[in-house]
Amino acid sequence: MKKAVIVLSGGLDSTTCMGIAKHEGYELYPLTFNYGQRHSREVNQAKKVAEYFGVNEHRIVDIAFLNQIGGSALTDASIDVPTEKEDKEEIPSTYVPARNMIFLSLASAYAEVIGAEAVFIGVSAVDYSGYPDCRPEFIKSMNETINLATKAGTTGERIAICAPLMHLTKKETIEKGLELKVPYHLTTSCYNGEEEACGECDSCQLRLKGFEEAGAKDPIPYK
Repeated sequence: MKKAVIVLSGGLDSTTCMGIAKHEGYELYPLTFNYGQRHSREVNQAKKVAEYFGVNEHRIVDIAFLNQIGGSALTDASIDVPTEKEDKEEIPSTYVPARNMIFLSLASAYAEVIGAEAVFIGVSAVDYSGYPDCRPEFIKSMNETINLATKAGTTGERIAICAPLMHLTKKETIEKGLELKVPYHLTTSCYNGEEEACGECDSCQLRLKGFEEAGAKDPIPYK
């Protein structure tokens, strides 16, 4: 069976990618990063999602040094998570410097080791928070880079970075996930990482808007 590494955060988008990859016939190898985020809920929910899909192996990689670099409201406790929409012309304070580049580099290395043909990541250029590493140009560039930098790529066994949500709105992503029976009740999206989502941060607002537009009820609890 063909194999795929899934960058699994425990969130709505990456969990949808799990469902899509499974539907496409891949054996799933989820990879979750502890990148020094301000809460552990992401990792805990990722474990539950991996168990739901019955994967043979779920690797959790510690790269918590990112919180020493700082520069993000998600890794630096001295920066408040915004509850109001930030200036669209500015990169949001919740952007973690080079995070997806680091994630995809490590996921590609893992894919090479296990002989996976694909790496799935749940980025979108439509309904997203304005992060530069969620753009089609970035994914295209990384596709080229990893195949120049790996043995797999230089020997004809190319690794494809797949971003199936890239051109989908949050509504369309949720509709796709519901169609595939993705376990959204196990996911987390809130930047604050509490048992009940705040419903105020940018991530919560995007999620709530997506479920409302999809005509479905969000299964996670809110304050």
